[in-house]
Amino acid sequence: MAGLGLHQLGCTIIDLRMPGVNGLELQARIKDQLPHLAVVFLTGQAEIPDSVHAMKAGALDFLQKPLAEQELFAAIRHAVERTRVAQSARDDLQVLHRKYQMLTAREREVFALVTGGLLNKQIAFNMGAAERTIKAHRRHVMEKLDADSLTDLVRIADQLGIERISKERRAAISGRRFVFPGEVVVSKPRPRSSSSADHLVPAQL
Repeated sequence: MAGLGLHQLGCTIIDLRMPGVNGLELQARIKDQLPHLAVVFLTGQAEIPDSVHAMKAGALDFLQKPLAEQELFAAIRHAVERTRVAQSARDDLQVLHRKYQMLTAREREVFALVTGGLLNKQIAFNMGAAERTIKAHRRHVMEKLDADSLTDLVRIADQLGIERISKERRAAISGRRFVFPGEVVVSKPRPRSSSSADHLVPAQL
């Protein structure tokens, strides 16, 4: 694979058995070096275990010879489009990582807490900072990550694989018990307070 313009490839067509290399082994090498590149198997010596192995390993299609020219071209067009989409997503993720590297340590902490569902005042209390300082950090995070809303920040955090804070830590930071999505909370009746009215005796008629 050395010396080829690998990053310009639109897809790879592999036979199971080729001179000097096993098709499944080549697929594994491609997946390791170019995970975005779509792989199509084209073979005349396929066995069910081989096809199952190839598809589980990420092959887009598994074609058997002989096949019609139109069927082959359709598979290639599909593979090229899949590669284009995967490469675009990979490029976008690399851009996000570069933007994330621009955040200061403090901004990264605010980013994680904001996308973890905490309010500015809760973050300020946890970090020992003024709420206006947290708002400024949050504004800088949104500017550096080109985010327009909290929804954008959450989506970016998911793309970057930012670890969310646990329920326990959220509750500890907030200083009270949080109610999480899907959680059922049963309200307990308040005990009646003792008052002089409780000790009044109805008048005898």
